[in-house]
Amino acid sequence: MPSLFDPIELGAIKAPNRILMAPMTRARGTRGHVPTPMMIDYYAQRASAGLIISEAIGINQLGLGWPHATGLWSPEQVAGWRKITDAVHQNGGRIIAQLWQMGRVVHPSFLDGGKPVSASATTAPNHAHTYSGKQPYEEARALTIDEIADVVQQFRQAARNAIEAGFDGVQLHAANGYLIDQFLRNSSNLRDDAYGGSIANRVRFLRETTQAVVDTIGADRTGVRLSPNGETQGVKDSDPLPVFTAAAEAMSQIGIAHLELREPPINGTFGVGDMAPLARELRGAFKGPLILNSDFDSARAQAELDQGTGDAVAFGRPFIANPDFVRRVAEGIELASDDPATWFTQGPEGYIDYPAATARQAKSA
Repeated sequence: MPSLFDPIELGAIKAPNRILMAPMTRARGTRGHVPTPMMIDYYAQRASAGLIISEAIGINQLGLGWPHATGLWSPEQVAGWRKITDAVHQNGGRIIAQLWQMGRVVHPSFLDGGKPVSASATTAPNHAHTYSGKQPYEEARALTIDEIADVVQQFRQAARNAIEAGFDGVQLHAANGYLIDQFLRNSSNLRDDAYGGSIANRVRFLRETTQAVVDTIGADRTGVRLSPNGETQGVKDSDPLPVFTAAAEAMSQIGIAHLELREPPINGTFGVGDMAPLARELRGAFKGPLILNSDFDSARAQAELDQGTGDAVAFGRPFIANPDFVRRVAEGIELASDDPATWFTQGPEGYIDYPAATARQAKSA
């Protein structure tokens, strides 16, 4: 079985190791959703990852409801991301853009009073993060058939923009209770048309969006993220295994380059699954490289590779305080701890000021 340090081909991307950097929202963009200069340093510092999956990036304003998150719909945003991808490549790395449409978890304050959209007229639980602090979510309106086609084209254009911005590919964010996930699962999809009801209908939006992106930039540069095991942001399914088996099979038929499963364990430390991960059951449904994610340390990650559950593992929080995470794992160097209080602040503290391990630390490992 492969080691975490063996190379892997992820479609067109030749990754030198199987320790990937998971997408993490860090809120360092401008209020106009343009990347800032400090983001160049942040991503370049972490270029030793086998592949960097960027923070979630909005495909348009209607689908972006997180303060200081970035987008990929304007020339300024494309130019800002181009500086980041250039820096990652100059440091020997590879990076793909995670494309984001948040659906019902966009607060109306981001939309000049307009309503968020979703598969159906439903309301997310809890509170939204806004520029005015936490506010209750409001009911979304259901997308019309014509509007669904428009969103598919917006994903297509965002993928085109990502390639123009220098990304090596994209990942469609179809997980974590965002728009595509809202179509997939029956707690949030109450439709009775071609996009609701049966599993095949609920998978249709994911299939059409993925196919549009593949037709635009190629299957070998397209990945997808799913979150099968349990509720996320109020989105869940009464019988998830057949739903996500169908979704994985659809992605396999389209021929995407890789599929990531974000599945917190039942006893997870950040996000808790309400059922055990389904990766082993889904393994046979997707014929390409399978990426595992959520709450992994290096030992558990290697064990899953040894068992053949997945082909690579995406790590999130360890990369926050350890820009040289790959080296630290390889050399047994103690990991630094991150500060959650700075996860979503706008300054450099807790973002680009975590140092790489020193030679002394390496010798003492």
